[in-house]
Amino acid sequence: MTEWSIQELARHAGVTSRTLRHYDAVGLVPPSRVGSNGYRYYDASALVRLQRVLLLRGLGLGLPAIASVLEGSEPPVVALERHLELLSAEHDRLARQRASVRRTIDTLREGGQLMPATMFDGFDHTRHEAEVTERWGAAAYAEGDAWWKSLGQDGRRTFTERLAALNADWQAAAAAPDADPAGPAAQELARRHLEWLASVPGAPGTPGAAEAGPQAFAAYARGLADLYAADPRFAAHYGGTAGAAFVRDALHGHLDVKEA
Repeated sequence: MTEWSIQELARHAGVTSRTLRHYDAVGLVPPSRVGSNGYRYYDASALVRLQRVLLLRGLGLGLPAIASVLEGSEPPVVALERHLELLSAEHDRLARQRASVRRTIDTLREGGQLMPATMFDGFDHTRHEAEVTERWGAAAYAEGDAWWKSLGQDGRRTFTERLAALNADWQAAAAAPDADPAGPAAQELARRHLEWLASVPGAPGTPGAAEAGPQAFAAYARGLADLYAADPRFAAHYGGTAGAAFVRDALHGHLDVKEA
């Protein structure tokens, strides 16, 4: 069985031995064995685990969130395939955005006519279609997408501004010296957030949705709250993993009180 010393692994992975020892201390990447001399050694399974940790760190997750992901029951190769799909989709989206911005720069420099049809490639909201469909069904996505398109340009701008204001208020609340997810300020934001979620047609538990009733909506909201903290794409809206965890805890607390 091939093994690598902590110094060898640190060199190959581009981290420090101190980082690897810390990952061992918090239970993320324990060595496969420790020699009689106290040296740590890592086998192939430890390398795979470290690769996953570094990948999730690169996506913006904090160590507690990474630990939660690693505790999942799916085999490492399946989890890595899921991570690869996410990286590939994000790479493609960023490449499209880069090309769109480059075209805009070239057009402005040449005094040409800007074309909305090409300016916003890579910025479309439908990039989450597969995730929404998998979690809540095709009907939920189709109804929400139809509603979004029906708003028109002004309606979409108003909705986006409302969401941006809510996200900014969340960030401010999470960064406050006396930040408390159970406090009145956070709980008022949680009420506003749930009100905003319920305003989107097709959301589970809302009138006309395939899953009706307050329990379905609460389960939907709890699932989203967990996703905010676990997925760096969503956590970014709340200032990062810590801010998203604050939002998650506030929403769960608000729902706990309503269901009590």
